[in-house]
Amino acid sequence: MSYLNKKTRNKISKKQSSRYRNFVITAIILLITFLVFIFSVDWYIDNKFDQFIYTDIDRIPRKKIALVLGTSKYINQQETNRYNAYYTYRIKAAAELYQAKKVDGILVSGDNSTEFYDEPSQMTEDLIRLGVPSQYINQDYAGFRTLDSIVRAKEIFGLEDYTIVSQKFHCQRALYIAQSKGQNPVAFSASDIQSVAGIKTRLREFFARFKAFLDCKILRTNPKFLGEPETLHYRGHS
Repeated sequence: MSYLNKKTRNKISKKQSSRYRNFVITAIILLITFLVFIFSVDWYIDNKFDQFIYTDIDRIPRKKIALVLGTSKYINQQETNRYNAYYTYRIKAAAELYQAKKVDGILVSGDNSTEFYDEPSQMTEDLIRLGVPSQYINQDYAGFRTLDSIVRAKEIFGLEDYTIVSQKFHCQRALYIAQSKGQNPVAFSASDIQSVAGIKTRLREFFARFKAFLDCKILRTNPKFLGEPETLHYRGHS
């Protein structure tokens, strides 16, 4: 009887070990498949949209409006002497487009989730300082994410053929979202950052691109807010 019990226990132990081994192998295969898929999405977005991104202001086609994607002006909101270079370069690029008559108006889209944090108003102030007339700067206060800014550009402001302004890596994702939503913009690449901060941002972008894929192709995510259509103001249009 004891011998039979021992034999039975061994069989059970072997079955459990086999199940555990199969589980681990399956988990590893799924993980590898998932990682390959994420890398594939990143590669696709990194290589598909370069033809729509311009770095030479003389070569970029003229559009009615430039959409400037928002970010914080400061690295830390409590340290207003530490400027965010991504922000500075985007604002400068947008002003250059207007001054070169490559766009006739600007739409600044960013986060205004609280009364103490207002990206669009900050961008407006800095564009005015660089010589862009205030009457040709339009604000989207509900651009909480890139997806929100891109979708609202069409649904709220009626834009489909316009110029996106941001760093190249960000422009690539924005163009992916825009084309997924049936839009046809181009992009003007602002100067990038070559530093440790830039590496960290690129790592975040890797996962942001996969989230963009999920939002556009799987979840069909909508912006946090839509609302009524708004009229854009731009040079030559009263």
